[in-house]
Amino acid sequence: MSLGIRISGRIGRPVAEVFDAVVNPKKLSSYFTTIGGASAPLVQGTTVTWWKDAPVEVVELVPESRIVLRWDGGTGEDKTSYKTLVEMNFKPLEDGGTLVTIAENGWREDEAGRRGTYLNCEGWTQMLCCMKAFVEYGINLREGMFLSEMKGEPASAPDE
Repeated sequence: MSLGIRISGRIGRPVAEVFDAVVNPKKLSSYFTTIGGASAPLVQGTTVTWWKDAPVEVVELVPESRIVLRWDGGTGEDKTSYKTLVEMNFKPLEDGGTLVTIAENGWREDEAGRRGTYLNCEGWTQMLCCMKAFVEYGINLREGMFLSEMKGEPASAPDE
């Protein structure tokens, strides 16, 4: 068995607009991958780069419904990195909004894996909050949020 996380939230815009905020590199770079950006649109079967040096494999992409990514999300106690699987689901709501659910699975059941789940749960929650502010109001919540990003570096764990 491996460790995983799952978060969700409502964004008050239609699915097409919310989905585009993730697959469109210009939009994603405006609220999430703000340092280094996103290198290209998410297209199934491709690998894009987030934050200058994080390769993200696009495993599955169902327009306006689902995105599955694989990336170096975990680092073992032996300091070797391994991949985790990120699933994003977009569900239209009756009120015209979109329910976004993000799950990440595949961390090892060790202290480093537990730490990874906590950090990435925080990161995906921040991403969802930032996406809501950006898509609904055009606001970049990340600006000035992380000391590392204020120095021009991607966000890092608080104790690094």
